[in-house]
Amino acid sequence: MKLTLSWLKDHLDTDASLDEIVARLTAIGLEVEAVDDKAGLKPFVIAKVLTAEKHPDADKLRVLMVDTGNGKPPVQVVCGAPNARAGMVGAFAAPGTVIPGSGITLSVGKIRGVESFGMMCSERELELSDEHDGIIDLPDDAPVGQSYAAWAKLDDPVIEINLTPNRPDATGVFGIARDLAASGLGRLKTLAIEPVAGVGDCPVKLTIAAPELCPGFALRLVRGVKNGPSPKWLQQRLLAIGLRPINALVDITNYITFDRGRPLHVFDAKKVAGSLVVRRAAQDEMVLALDGRPYALTPEMCVIADDNGVESIAGIMGGEHSGCDESTTDVLIESAVWEPLNVARTGRALGIITDARYRFERGVDPEMMVPGLELATKMVLAMCGGTPSASEVVGYAGHEPKIVSFPVSEVKRLTGLDVPKQEALDILSRLGFAPKGSGDVVDVAVPSWRPDVDGKADLVEEVMRIHGVDAIAPRPLASHDAVNGKILTTLQIRSRAAKRALAVRGMMEAVTWSFIPQRHAEMFGGGRPELRLSNPIAADMSDMRPSLLPGLIAAAQRNADRGFADVALFEVSGTYEGDTPAGQRRVAAGVRRGTAKLDGAGRHWAGNAGAVGVFDAKADALAVLEACGAPVDKLQVEAGAPAWYHPGRSGVIKLGPKTVLGHFGEFHPKTLEALDVSGPLCGFEVFVDAIPEPKTKPTPTKPRLELSAFQAVKRDFAFVVDRTVEAGTIVRAAAGADKKLITGVSVFDVFEGASLGAGKKSVAIEVAIQPVERTLTDEDFEALAGRIVENVKKQTGGVLRG
Repeated sequence: MKLTLSWLKDHLDTDASLDEIVARLTAIGLEVEAVDDKAGLKPFVIAKVLTAEKHPDADKLRVLMVDTGNGKPPVQVVCGAPNARAGMVGAFAAPGTVIPGSGITLSVGKIRGVESFGMMCSERELELSDEHDGIIDLPDDAPVGQSYAAWAKLDDPVIEINLTPNRPDATGVFGIARDLAASGLGRLKTLAIEPVAGVGDCPVKLTIAAPELCPGFALRLVRGVKNGPSPKWLQQRLLAIGLRPINALVDITNYITFDRGRPLHVFDAKKVAGSLVVRRAAQDEMVLALDGRPYALTPEMCVIADDNGVESIAGIMGGEHSGCDESTTDVLIESAVWEPLNVARTGRALGIITDARYRFERGVDPEMMVPGLELATKMVLAMCGGTPSASEVVGYAGHEPKIVSFPVSEVKRLTGLDVPKQEALDILSRLGFAPKGSGDVVDVAVPSWRPDVDGKADLVEEVMRIHGVDAIAPRPLASHDAVNGKILTTLQIRSRAAKRALAVRGMMEAVTWSFIPQRHAEMFGGGRPELRLSNPIAADMSDMRPSLLPGLIAAAQRNADRGFADVALFEVSGTYEGDTPAGQRRVAAGVRRGTAKLDGAGRHWAGNAGAVGVFDAKADALAVLEACGAPVDKLQVEAGAPAWYHPGRSGVIKLGPKTVLGHFGEFHPKTLEALDVSGPLCGFEVFVDAIPEPKTKPTPTKPRLELSAFQAVKRDFAFVVDRTVEAGTIVRAAAGADKKLITGVSVFDVFEGASLGAGKKSVAIEVAIQPVERTLTDEDFEALAGRIVENVKKQTGGVLRG
């Protein structure tokens, strides 16, 4: 929204300076985005051409002697304007001046051998118009030597305001002046708009066939107008805010749009066939708009039409056929109220952005409909003459103000400002609100120009911005804990850590529905009646999910159906085991399909990647547990995963005999068949909320790094055990032989054969030994090896392989 300082002072009686006005506008919520103080026009002065001689070497150039009025001798200027002559008065630019129209900085130069010490300027060079056929020709009595911008009133500063969408009242200069007056920066000039007495009824009748899109319509015919250029003052104001003057009738509507925030439209009455009707457009009905482009309309769009078809897209743009030009003698002035959402949808669908749409989609003051028509009529009569008819108003039932209950104490509660009750009510009154009542809660009638105000918080905002946001005392945020205290909960921290850990492992995060089909819920341990939705959004979204896996498996299959067979997905979200808060769990789950392994997927010249399997899912699950702070070195992996996993290729992760932290594995073929999915699939679920809280450390300081100066040693052992013995049991038994010296145990070979005996297998392990206090002797190693063998035999029954 742009306006000039003088335009603002048409409605605001104030002695405030430009800087004070700009500061106050920003303070009351009308943020000033830019200010053009017209400093670029200050160097141009009024000068008189004393002589104009033909250039000795150019037929179209003249050598002028120009009096700049500074008491110094005339300056020589070479000029090519056809209207340059002796005795004329114009605008002169001295060397060093920047020309606004071209951005060129003048300098002393030679033109065809003759020196030129400046230039006489055209209107285009000063960005006053597109006129460039000659230099500016001023009246003979123009004061030579004075500032041209000041004399021509071109030094009027332009203020640009960045309006928020909730302030339709500030889309007009009058509304901005009202806010400034309410803030105490001057007095609002509230001149009443007197109705114009018409001669006879308006001969063009109007019907509203779509009242839901047009709550009101006002129309008037003015006969015998003489359309032409608008007055200079009006053209200058429109040019200052970036609008191109067209003709008086169109310029008047543009002026009122910005002056009062009241868009209008004018029709050439002789081009209108029959009566006008406000209706919905027909499907694919066409209109050639004023921008010269054809638009195809739909029944969701509102139009103004006559017997020949569409004449205007309601609230957005008029049609070219009935537009006003220099030949217009009879004009129809239209002032209507349009449904904001319909205007916004229509403008967005057609890709049209106009000043009218900008205002109507925010909500134009309905009470300004008839006064806007009267103001436009007055300006048309003053500039173009003519005889007006009586105005015709159709459909408008008047404005019923909203009443908002306003507890004055809300100002203190919501803003911290201690504003006395009477001051708060006075602020609202100055803004046009009408508070009634004497208690702590008053009823406030909202004015017609503020459709954005709906509740008490909106009224608090009005009081706050006028009283002064800068009056809110700064306060530090309350400290809830010691320095660097934890802000997020443990569950929030673990959820983020789980997401990072899985993303690092090449998995992509998915967000699946919390609702799944009943048969899927029953298959994954759910399907309880209390978790069934009474009004599901779809038939196949009937139950709250007991597991994240059905949604992830279905998502992986959808990717495969579209050509992305090798995909790894994860989700960290909630599952539901009951209809109480205690029945909701935080789970991290993931699936891998095809060849989507950690080290890459798909075909490769060096060898194709293998299909995903149980150990990929196990690694993912352990990575999540480690990221969430679980004691991974103390976890146990056992058989007995839920029935949707393959019984021989799955496992359960426990901490102790009772705490289940998750499960993993390849999925059972019957599960995949029931879900109608295919391909190698493995997955896991980790119960993030089941991980115990870590023990509180006495100090947040990290322990000292202990590094041994002695060489680490590795020893291999092979044990013959029953086939049913798990390798993990052997690893834990070996590691427990000496927790100080043994730093790691890993399995590197498993062998089964007849030489071992029926039901037997050989498991080979590598034990990493790190001396700490001294170099170990052979006797030390023998003693440690004995303890390892004894520990394994005691816990597994295994013996060293011979």
